[in-house]
Amino acid sequence: MVSTYIDYNLITRDMRASLNRVSIQPLVAREAEYYKANIGKVTSVDEFLDDYRLYSYAMKAHGLEDMTYAVAFMRKVLESDLKDDNSFANRLTDERYRNFAEAFSFGSSTAVAQTDAQTDALIGLYSETIANESNVLNAETSYYNAVIDTVTDVDQFLGNERLRTYAMKAFDFDPKYTSYSHLRQILTSDVNDPNSYVNKLGSSTALDFAKAFNFQTDGSLPTSTLAQSAAQKSAINENYILNASDRVTSAEALLNKGYYEATIGSITTVADLKSNTRLLNYVVTAFGLPPSTLTTTVENILTSDLDDPNSYANTMGGEHNAAYKVMAAAFNFQTDGTLASSDPAQTAAQMATTSDGYMVHYNDKDDAADEALISRFKMLVNTLTSVDNLLNDSSMMTLALRAFGLEEEGDSLRKLRKVLTSDLGDPDSYANSLRDERYVKLAKAFNFEPDGTLGAPKLAQSEAEILNTSKAYVIEKSRFGTDEDKAKATEEAKYYSAEIEKIETLDDFLGNRRLVDFVLVAAGIDPETVETSYLREMFASDLDDPESFINTESDTRYREIVASFNFDIDGKLARGAAGEIQTRRGIIATMDLYLNQTLEENAGADNAGVRLALYFKRMASDVNTAYDLLADSALMQVVRTAFSIPQEMASSDIDVQAEYIKRVLDIADLHDPEKLEKLLQRFTALYDVENNTDVSPAAIVLSGSGGFGISADTLMQLTQLRMGG
Repeated sequence: MVSTYIDYNLITRDMRASLNRVSIQPLVAREAEYYKANIGKVTSVDEFLDDYRLYSYAMKAHGLEDMTYAVAFMRKVLESDLKDDNSFANRLTDERYRNFAEAFSFGSSTAVAQTDAQTDALIGLYSETIANESNVLNAETSYYNAVIDTVTDVDQFLGNERLRTYAMKAFDFDPKYTSYSHLRQILTSDVNDPNSYVNKLGSSTALDFAKAFNFQTDGSLPTSTLAQSAAQKSAINENYILNASDRVTSAEALLNKGYYEATIGSITTVADLKSNTRLLNYVVTAFGLPPSTLTTTVENILTSDLDDPNSYANTMGGEHNAAYKVMAAAFNFQTDGTLASSDPAQTAAQMATTSDGYMVHYNDKDDAADEALISRFKMLVNTLTSVDNLLNDSSMMTLALRAFGLEEEGDSLRKLRKVLTSDLGDPDSYANSLRDERYVKLAKAFNFEPDGTLGAPKLAQSEAEILNTSKAYVIEKSRFGTDEDKAKATEEAKYYSAEIEKIETLDDFLGNRRLVDFVLVAAGIDPETVETSYLREMFASDLDDPESFINTESDTRYREIVASFNFDIDGKLARGAAGEIQTRRGIIATMDLYLNQTLEENAGADNAGVRLALYFKRMASDVNTAYDLLADSALMQVVRTAFSIPQEMASSDIDVQAEYIKRVLDIADLHDPEKLEKLLQRFTALYDVENNTDVSPAAIVLSGSGGFGISADTLMQLTQLRMGG
């Protein structure tokens, strides 16, 4: 019989080749093919447990073969919520059960209208659109002013969509219901002819529109005359800023400020102020009063005598009483609503106070409406069960459409439904066929299937994989660290969980080295040893081709990393199926574990020491404390043999045993591949001696059993020489 050390070395010097030899064994290959072909068809725990071939395959892979009979117990394991520390699987001391549950996704559907990242991105885009609205209005105004001076006839003007739309918004015409010919007839009407087209319409807005331009009845312009004079341009600019948005933009606020400061000096009575709606609204807003404040309330405030403790401003207003007093003090009206002969309605200082207040409060109403809209969207998005739920909620659609600049397109619900249910991976899908990136982005913001039901989110990693990667990272970074190290790792995991949901391509991922390093650390790989180009080659490999680059790499951790992502061959995201109970990484990991278990069993049939060494090599990365070793009799057998720990020690107090292990073994060494291999060389060299294994005469001599007293280290060196090491 060959020595345990030699047997172990023959297997591990090319682990990939050893596993491949196991994989082509007829029974192993048959069971693997069945598992791979059928696990994706399973949609429930019952289906999984009822298929004995699938269930027993997975149980063996995770080292739980002896518990296959305990179906009810394993059901509770599989249905555990791993995010809940008090769930059944998480309360079990044997990590194998938690790992088994982690390999599947029972009890947690991935179908969702939006992920948190999608919701945050949509709301962020909505907020950005709102914040940028004034800039858009100013940009359109600059364009209009520059181009309108180049117009030579009415058709050139109407043929320019940006100019035409700008003018229609300025006069509050709805572009959806205003025809080209209608506008042309208005603009070419003789405003002085009572029988002209515009005058017969009887619309003051249409008449003002015609007067805003200088086109003649044939559509041309008089010689040396521009389409609009400077005064006409200024007027249409102001109309546009005031009418183009349904909210008060900063551009409109500045116009209102200019108007107020230019007009307030002409006001001589409270009645004058009340009759000018624009001034009245400005004052109400400036002092932070509700938009619903009555004109009589304003009058009572402005005619209050602040020296009279019983006056209206001093006694009324409740929570707004302080504002009442400030407003009254900002004007100089007497109690009868008039001004003293020498007093203006406001001094320069009072006007500045009012305008400063307006610029602070002008968007309070809109901000409150936005906050309510966003809050409602966040509350309801997780309750959606179909695309129709979304389409039938006008406020949610308002937010979604405005975020992508689609609120004024007037699209039918039928069109929007076709957009939202488009398969963006199909270049001929409806959303893609519109050739408008706004609709593609709208479809991408949600996860609806072609039939309108909820679908799986299109993520770089599934939610289960993100959770697995994050937990593995925290374990790796805090394994032998302090509480501070664990806290930092937890914070980094939060960053990863949030940012990985935003990744849309392989280039995005590989371009963010912080995310890449996180994944490598989680897999137990030193990021300093891995170039981005090497990872790119891994991701470009075919996981199903045994001869591909990734499958010829001896370190199987790279296979699991690549399999945990949802990138297609072009490096783009592929949406998984909703309700998928095992990810691609989960399937590959299960099949790899099955091969390792079978390899260890086969080796153990000839030499139990080799099986122990292979098992220890595979499990060492999960050992964090001496107690982890003590909890596993197979692991402890390796340690006892390698360090010649007396069997009697097993009856000692558990803490005493743990302290002894710490003295002879640095647990951190188990996570260093070179030191781990030296430990296993020591074990395999001493195993035959301790167990009096029947080996060849040469092995007996080398082992020291013949009484020559050769040390274990010498034995290992001799064995290496014999093998050409």
